[in-house]
Amino acid sequence: MTQSAALNESFTWLKPEHLTGMRRGIERETLRMQSNGFLAQTPHPKSLGSALTHSVITTDFSEALLEMITPPLPTPQAALKFLRETHAVVVQNLPKGETLWSMSMPCMLDKDEQAIPLAQYGNSNIGHLKTLYRHGLGLRYGRRMQTIAGLHYNISFPASLFQAWQHASTDPQIIHQFPQDFRDARYLHLIRQMLRWTPLIVYLLGASPAVCGCFLTGRTHDLQPMIGGTLHLPYATALRMGKYGYQNSTQRQLGIHYNQLSDYVTALQRATLTSYAPFAALGVDDANGQPVQINDHILQIENEFYSSIRPKQITQSGETPSAALSQRGIEYVELRAIDIDPYSDIGIRLDTACFLEVMTLAALLSEQAPLLPAEEERLAENQTRIVEQGRKPDVMIAGDQGDIRFEEWATAQLARMTQAAHLLDDAYTGSAYRDALDVMKSRVMQPNTTPSALVWHDILEAKGLWAFGHEWSVQHVASLLQYPLSIETRARYDAMAEQSLVEQQQLEQLQTLDFKEFLKNYRLHPTSE
Repeated sequence: MTQSAALNESFTWLKPEHLTGMRRGIERETLRMQSNGFLAQTPHPKSLGSALTHSVITTDFSEALLEMITPPLPTPQAALKFLRETHAVVVQNLPKGETLWSMSMPCMLDKDEQAIPLAQYGNSNIGHLKTLYRHGLGLRYGRRMQTIAGLHYNISFPASLFQAWQHASTDPQIIHQFPQDFRDARYLHLIRQMLRWTPLIVYLLGASPAVCGCFLTGRTHDLQPMIGGTLHLPYATALRMGKYGYQNSTQRQLGIHYNQLSDYVTALQRATLTSYAPFAALGVDDANGQPVQINDHILQIENEFYSSIRPKQITQSGETPSAALSQRGIEYVELRAIDIDPYSDIGIRLDTACFLEVMTLAALLSEQAPLLPAEEERLAENQTRIVEQGRKPDVMIAGDQGDIRFEEWATAQLARMTQAAHLLDDAYTGSAYRDALDVMKSRVMQPNTTPSALVWHDILEAKGLWAFGHEWSVQHVASLLQYPLSIETRARYDAMAEQSLVEQQQLEQLQTLDFKEFLKNYRLHPTSE
């Protein structure tokens, strides 16, 4: 009998081969930092290719905010290996004296937030549009908030899993359901459960218990002085996921829910078409007629919607994310509540990757009721409590029938994931998934072993957040510079960089409209960014 034999009888159809078809990809953001500790002011290195058209190395909000993206890969080990190769290529092409900042919350920022350079994508209209979108984000939320870095873990399950699941069902509604609709319903089950588990992710993986005081310049706050210009909360886990992080309270009122895919798509599209008075007051063009944001809508584009998890479908040229979902359903989910691990040279370790896959499989196989507004409010409150007080002894969270000790709740949730870990270990032949789950169980029992506790302690030892982050940043870059890249790997990255520059040039040469005319048309008929 295999270790997965304890799985609920209703899932006896689930075989290891249904899981070996899983694919996972990683997106890691990181700031380029000058040797003096401040955000880099240099342009994106041309030797890395075009940030507009490169599929692996690009930029996010700022010219100094790198983003490295793996393709979908067959194992978590393969994804981490690809990500490490990409990091090694990047550090070998950094301007002299620069490093990659090792934390989610930013390095030192200038008093004038206009000194945070917007990402530049060349002279094509789509390139100008991407920069304009970022200008609008800075106008709406402030540029400092946009310098926060995170890590996204993308997971898809193979079509054979959903086919076997549907075939094994005795429910007439499921048997006769269109396969895409069945798959979408299961992914939405997964998403709702992961939203319920977000406080657990924040506690177990949060690594941002403190921020540099410069990050909150001009803002009122209730953080406490720590040491060396660092601000913190004593029991915080992931300030990135709270009110001082990448959040937008306005968007909670959008009515974007995850019970029906059609409703999600409709609400998302509505937000990109609905004017919002505070954003309208900012104007869409300045006094000289130059555009300052794409539009005055609740969302300039759909990717402006902040969420700890997103349903995703691969978009085609000119297609919005919602149109892709509407046409072809959910292809994968994007987990977004993950802090950068400052102790890893690539921002994530294998136990984190394996745990996220255990959690996601357990969520997929769970049966969950619709997520209604009252529960959403409770979940938001729980997230705030764990962000700000997650390591506090006897911290409570709100349950269905009143408050419950977080430790008790978290222990019960991790126990629910045991069978998923066994299944994955059976599929991939080893114990990596059970080992990862054991690591997380120990973090619940020993809060001082959580990443946030270790970071908090080491910031204190280093006498400040910058000193701590700088030490690890320098160490990681030195390690990555020694990483052995094969001749074939170097050639592959060189070819990608060269090809991306060619593709950017082609886009610039082929356009026929000037940008103002292009933007006028885009505002009337928006497509993808």
